[in-house]
Amino acid sequence: MIRAILLAALFLDQLSKAAALKALSFEESIPVLPPFFHLTLVANPGVAFGLFKGHSWLFVLVGLLILFWVVRLFRRQTIRDRWISVGLSLVAGGAIGNCIDRLRFGYVVDFLDFRIWPVFNLADSFISVGTFLLIIACFKEKCTRSSSPSEH
Repeated sequence: MIRAILLAALFLDQLSKAAALKALSFEESIPVLPPFFHLTLVANPGVAFGLFKGHSWLFVLVGLLILFWVVRLFRRQTIRDRWISVGLSLVAGGAIGNCIDRLRFGYVVDFLDFRIWPVFNLADSFISVGTFLLIIACFKEKCTRSSSPSEH
C-alpha cells in the first residue's frame, strides 16, 4: 500500500506538470473558476513562496535525504501506524516529484493558482497533506500515551 501511494503521488504530480507544460506558456493564466482559481504556469527556482532561489542543488539533496530516510524506515518495518505510513508516502512522493523537476529543468513547475496563495503544484499539496497526517499521528500518539491507565 505504501509503495502504491508514493508512486501514485509521483505519477499524478508528473502527469499534471506535463499537462500544464503542454497547455500553457510561462506566466500565462487561464481562469477556471474566476476569480478564485486559475491555471498559471510558473517556473519556481526556489522553495515555498519562491524563497531561496538559486539553491536547487540543496533542495535536490534534501529531497533525496527524505527519500532515503523514508525507504529506510519502511525497510526496517518500524512504522506500524497507518497515518504515519500514508503521511510519509505522500511527503516522499511530493519531494521526489519536485526533485525530478529541479534535476530536469533547474526549477519546479507550478501551475495551481488560487489567487490568495502563491502558485503551487500537486507535489506541494502531497507534501502539505502528508505533513498534516504526520502531525495528526503525533497528536494521536501523544493522546493515546497520556490517557493510558498506567499514568492515572
